[in-house]
Amino acid sequence: MHPGAELADDVEIQPFSIIEAEVVLGPGCIIGPHCVIGKGTVMGANNRTFSGAQIGIPPQDLKHLSDRAGKTMIGDGNTFRETVTVSSSTVYAGDTEEKSTRIGNNCLFMACVHIAHDCTVGNQVIMANNSALAGHVEIHDGAILGGLVGIHQFCRIGTMAFIGGMARVNMDALPFMITEGHPARCYGPNVVGLNRAGLSKDSVSLIRRMFKLLYRSGLNTSQAVQEIVQSIEDCHEKTVLLDFITGSGRGIVH
Repeated sequence: MHPGAELADDVEIQPFSIIEAEVVLGPGCIIGPHCVIGKGTVMGANNRTFSGAQIGIPPQDLKHLSDRAGKTMIGDGNTFRETVTVSSSTVYAGDTEEKSTRIGNNCLFMACVHIAHDCTVGNQVIMANNSALAGHVEIHDGAILGGLVGIHQFCRIGTMAFIGGMARVNMDALPFMITEGHPARCYGPNVVGLNRAGLSKDSVSLIRRMFKLLYRSGLNTSQAVQEIVQSIEDCHEKTVLLDFITGSGRGIVH
């Protein structure tokens, strides 16, 4: 352990792990064997890494300055299973802003997951085995990614979305929806996930109606958005969906 690291009194570091400089580990953290916690990583409380996890390590980005360390900011209650890799933010020549790879609270990253540089992952996200995020990806709260999913750089995955196993996602995946395939397509509301999250039948019904306007009405996306604005009663789910679409830089999946 580097002498410049800051660990809460009850942190457990198991054999053969490396804790680098400027690392901060909050109370209740358990770092499993053969792990690396890279320079500049800050973890909150009750995070656990399993054997071989590499958290906050230098990014796999050829533009990264090799003599500089990026930042990795992690919340509370996250689980990083065997050989998960999380890259720190990239530091470019001439950078004037401080960036970081960010992970929220209570997420589960199953074995061999990869989170690349400058990604933002929300709360209660699940990423199944061998799923991977390219750089600058956003995963919103409550999203679930199946095994072997690949997300293209700068894409966004909406809240409570479900991405089916082995999907290749190269556009933004809508909140509340099931997206899968190669390339990925939207197949309708994530009804099981929405019910588990406690959404009411009325909310799920509204999400179904918005899906049909977007994908089954014959309207283009702009026309469908206008129809949703005019014909769907105001609710939280409507606001989330419309904000996601209007904020999309890559466009939404077909």
